Amino acid sequence: YRLSSSLDERTYAACAGHLQDLLCQECSPYAAHLYDAEDPSTPVRTIPGLCQDYCTQVWQNCRSLFRSLSADPELIALENNMAKFCRYLSLEDTDYCFPHLLANQNLNQNLGLVTADAEGCLQLCLVEVANGLRNPVAMVHANDGTHRFFIAEQVGLVWTYLPDGSRLEKPFLNISEAVLTSPWEGDERGFLCIVFHPKFKFNGKVYVYYSVEVRYEERIRISEFRISPTDMNVLDHGSERIILEIEEPASNHNGGELLFGEDEYLYIFTGDGGMAGDPFGTFGNAQNKSALLGKVLRIDVNNNDRGPLYRIPPDNPFISDPTARPEVYAYGVRNMWRCSFDRGDPQTKEGKGRLFCGDVGQNKYEEVDIVEKGKNYGWRAREGFSCYDKKLCTNSSLDDVLPIYAYPHKMGKSVTGGYVYRGCESPNLNGLYIFGDFMSGRLMSLKEDRATGEWQYSEICMGTGQTCMFPGLINNYYQYIISFAEDEAGELYFLSTGVPSATAPHGVVYKVVDTSRRAPPGKCRVEPSPVKVKSKRIPFVPKEKFIMKTPTPNPPPKTTTEGPWGGVPDPRTPRTPAVAGVGNAPPPPGGRGRAPTAAAPEPGQGAEKRGQRRRKKPPGNGSVRLMRQGRRGRGRGRVEVFIDGQWGTVCDDGWSLPAAAVVCRQLGFPYVLRATKKAEFGAGTSLRILLDDVQCSGQERTLLECSHADVGTHNCSHEEDAGVECSREGVTD
Repeated sequence: YRLSSSLDERTYAACAGHLQDLLCQECSPYAAHLYDAEDPSTPVRTIPGLCQDYCTQVWQNCRSLFRSLSADPELIALENNMAKFCRYLSLEDTDYCFPHLLANQNLNQNLGLVTADAEGCLQLCLVEVANGLRNPVAMVHANDGTHRFFIAEQVGLVWTYLPDGSRLEKPFLNISEAVLTSPWEGDERGFLCIVFHPKFKFNGKVYVYYSVEVRYEERIRISEFRISPTDMNVLDHGSERIILEIEEPASNHNGGELLFGEDEYLYIFTGDGGMAGDPFGTFGNAQNKSALLGKVLRIDVNNNDRGPLYRIPPDNPFISDPTARPEVYAYGVRNMWRCSFDRGDPQTKEGKGRLFCGDVGQNKYEEVDIVEKGKNYGWRAREGFSCYDKKLCTNSSLDDVLPIYAYPHKMGKSVTGGYVYRGCESPNLNGLYIFGDFMSGRLMSLKEDRATGEWQYSEICMGTGQTCMFPGLINNYYQYIISFAEDEAGELYFLSTGVPSATAPHGVVYKVVDTSRRAPPGKCRVEPSPVKVKSKRIPFVPKEKFIMKTPTPNPPPKTTTEGPWGGVPDPRTPRTPAVAGVGNAPPPPGGRGRAPTAAAPEPGQGAEKRGQRRRKKPPGNGSVRLMRQGRRGRGRGRVEVFIDGQWGTVCDDGWSLPAAAVVCRQLGFPYVLRATKKAEFGAGTSLRILLDDVQCSGQERTLLECSHADVGTHNCSHEEDAGVECSREGVTD
């Protein structure tokens, strides 16, 4: 209105419509393209990209408008030369120029929807934001306006990252000498969580959850620290106060989540105590309200400088029950790993305060729950929607709450809870609950149907073709998804690793990006509060690369699964995710509760048959064969690869379903059933180990196109020879 009121009557009649059109493009779903904001190497435009014919029309009748719309001196200097003026305002990608993009059916037919492939898999992209981490278990922010984020490693160190991506050399916290863990892959003990008090900006308090050994007794410990009075990027290590300790009867199922709710109370998520099947007492720890294990606890740590270290919130559900611990907020949980509060819709606040959790299953199912006060979530009577302890399950007094979604172990064996996306940069993701599975590396999403209350499942895969071909974006990740995170602005991240050991520096943090629709330029800009830095800054250097996936005439082999449970069942056979990591693995930190069992190795040398009567043409570089008990395997066996004139084996470091998919497709099989490890089909001791650290997306033509160590270079033995099991038919049970 300010600009239009300055126009005379004739100019207003001719140009008001153009003025409105140009101003409104900042709110267009395609604003990031119109203003060339996808490429950080180019300056953000002040005028949207215009099609040649439209620019000519505006220039002829209304070029005086541009002085009011832009202070760009180069544009103003070209004002009297139509050809140069319109060339300056053009876009390299003419599909996106205004106003022709409004009539482009290819661009508009799915407007408002996340891009999905032919199988309905939502295609997203990633930005690498941190690397070289040792089992990164948590990433949090201080909610103090600085937009720093803090990443915790399982060994007991927490690092400070600044908004520019750099890391401070001095750790925010180092309690590695006190933390109980080990280098063993799958050790669930360690530093498991950190959370900042909602009033951290004023009281400087931080809370941590870690494993500790006290007089040969394993415990989980919840402690409080204060910020250093001399350095805002370091905790005062001498300020620790132990808020709560709980004895752990076994080394697994340690829980490991801390959250503050809108009520400013501290929520603590404990595991059921470990072993298997919650064998403690008559009904297990989870159903015993007098035990703190297998619970969601809620305590009040506000104003605790004097008096008790914590108090019981007056509305806790069992505060008046003499047989229950007053800290208990909800019960019947097995081992909730990663929970989050929904921020609510940015405009309507719908959904705000809902508490989502992933609860790791026992033998058959993983589940996602919405946790509510006083509710029973069924374990050990129930696992997912299925009965586990049939006697308990038929007890009518159980009154348990069913999960919003559960999936079988053919899809994954260890759920990692995530977040409902409420960020600014990827508006199409608003309302999607995004989570994953540690064992399978599968990324998944749930969307609530408001009419029915059911949750619709969609798998998430990495973008193919040009979906992720923008500067700084990648389309692959390490398989072991340990945790999810939000930054201060609400953008979504996940943390994963290629080697699930507390001492292996292979952890990476990824930011999730939806390129199908980006927010208008400038809308999501944040201005972090200044941070006084006393430690050396270590600049971030990304290491992950975009993988260009070449289409192949045959579809990639698929993992075989049964349809997921909960919401609306999806009969599709989910695809092998495009990940760069390892296949089977022990559970991650925090009580995944399940280590895979490798089959005993079969005897046999695996040498190629010799003495054929006809001389065969030598195989091509990268050819593969399967060997089992000294013979060629038919669809199953140890993988042997031909490189530079010789056959050799593949080490199982990094061996995964996507890599197995490449082998099966080479051999003419449309499905991959398993990626086997630890010489399950025998050790090829008569051959050299030719490939190690193989990491594939699943789309490559041969293993040589995958990422791998130099040919012949390895740090393994034949005890770790990799294998596959392929099939011509998918298993549908």
